[in-house]
Amino acid sequence: MKTKNVILTALVALFVSVLAFAKDPGSPKIVVVNQKSGVFKVIYEGSKSSKVTMRILSATGAEVFSESLGVVENGFVRPVNFKGMTPGEYTIEIADNDGKQIQKVAYTNETSIKSVHVARLAEANKYLLAVANKGSEEINVKIFDGSNNLVHDENMTVTGSFGLVYNLKQVAGTPTFEVTDKTGSVRTIKY
Repeated sequence: MKTKNVILTALVALFVSVLAFAKDPGSPKIVVVNQKSGVFKVIYEGSKSSKVTMRILSATGAEVFSESLGVVENGFVRPVNFKGMTPGEYTIEIADNDGKQIQKVAYTNETSIKSVHVARLAEANKYLLAVANKGSEEINVKIFDGSNNLVHDENMTVTGSFGLVYNLKQVAGTPTFEVTDKTGSVRTIKY
């Protein structure tokens, strides 16, 4: 009988402590979820009505965004779009009457370009530039001569995979191709 009482008392104590922990009106909570490429969902749950400010800081600590949300009752869910930002780590900071909550996120641009290849053709000084691509992508193609002088610079929009032949008869030395996509990723091919 005593064993049953001790076990029952322990279970009641455990239940009460779990309830107390679950209903802890302590600090507010922030969660950041990466929904899709470049868009993050900021979820804030406050413990009480409070004036809330959201700031986004770059890896160097520079403020890139700030918004005062006024008085927030229980919390909010807000999408934050990083498209067009420089890839890197950012800090999302939520400040309310109870202090600051910080969450770090890593933003990377996605590119649809899968590979870039340059092939020398049988005909003298002609080169094939081939790009394997899904969807539409903006790229920049630069060609340098053997002395690393820029001889060609072209921006183009590529839809799907493509190939382009360059006639480099007037170029001295071995050419170098540099292909840059919209994310800033550079692929350099020295033939």
